[in-house]
Amino acid sequence: MSFIGMIIIGFFVGLVARAILPGNNKMGFWLTSGLGILGSVVAGFLGQQLGWYTIGEPAGFVASVFGAVLIMAVLGGVRR
Repeated sequence: MSFIGMIIIGFFVGLVARAILPGNNKMGFWLTSGLGILGSVVAGFLGQQLGWYTIGEPAGFVASVFGAVLIMAVLGGVRR
C-alpha cells in the first residue's frame, strides 16, 4: 500500500476511534492519522502474539480501530 493510502486509511481509523472513545479528543489531521497508523501497528503486533495474524499480514480495519482505542485509553490514563 502506498504511503498516501496508509495516511488516508489511518485517518479514518483514527476518526472512528475518536468517535468510540468519549471525551475531549481534540486532534488535527496529522495526529488523527498517526493515531490510526499506530493503532494498526499495535493491533498487528497483538494479533501476531495471539496467533491471529502471521508475520507480514496486516491487521484489519476493526482490529486497527481497537488498537487505536487502546492507545487512547492508555494515554488518557497516563495523563490523569
